[in-house]
Amino acid sequence: MAEPVDISPNKDGGVLKEILKEGSGEAVPPHGSKVTVHYTGTLVDGTKFDSSRDRGTPFQFDLGRGSVIKAWDIGVTTMKKGERAMLTCAPEYAYGEAGSPPTIPPNSTLKFDVEVLDWEGEDLSPKKDKGIERLQVKAGEGHSTPNEGATVEIHLTGKHEGKVFEDKKITFVIGEGSEANIIPGIEIAVEKFKKGEISTLTIQPQYAYGDKGCPELGIPPNATLEYTVEMKNFEKIKDSWALDDEERIEQCKLFKEKVHC
Repeated sequence: MAEPVDISPNKDGGVLKEILKEGSGEAVPPHGSKVTVHYTGTLVDGTKFDSSRDRGTPFQFDLGRGSVIKAWDIGVTTMKKGERAMLTCAPEYAYGEAGSPPTIPPNSTLKFDVEVLDWEGEDLSPKKDKGIERLQVKAGEGHSTPNEGATVEIHLTGKHEGKVFEDKKITFVIGEGSEANIIPGIEIAVEKFKKGEISTLTIQPQYAYGDKGCPELGIPPNATLEYTVEMKNFEKIKDSWALDDEERIEQCKLFKEKVHC
């Protein structure tokens, strides 16, 4: 059994991880993925206060979204599929000064026996039909993402059944992706990308080439596609309220040109 390791961001001993069972592979769940776990939570004296195992139902949450205590967002993102670990969580990474009455007293250090069962990509589809799923490979910078009308520069590699059919760097305007032969799933997804982000996208047919496919790229009808997309750069368009008079006139000219195309 491995010795506990301090995995807290500031190395302040706030989150200690002890591996109880090794997982498989090298992949760990990325930010934004929906993770399925089993867990048992106890106080340091061994008093159990919660357990998904006792309920017989695994627990799901969105990783890195603040939907669970800080220690979980920190700890689970280091765990492989099938891995089981003990997370020892200082109060500031758990329920803090307030605790969680009546089961968790104020300023409690907690121990969670967590097992990662599985995870799936973040659903970016407008209808939440899992038509566009994102698994982040590399986090982007800052908080800004492109808006409608923004000019984006991306590199994309498209695969169908493991075979690369497209590998290119392209610049296009969000809202005009079809003019640059960008499928709807890519255009929708990149609005959620930060600069420098690299993610794998699994795109179902309704957000790709549909029931017609794309013969020139060798894509059959009703094909599910996988893309690796890197956001190289983007330039947001100003919101209308932020435009000065000259910019408003210029924007009106552009809209008129589009209408008469």
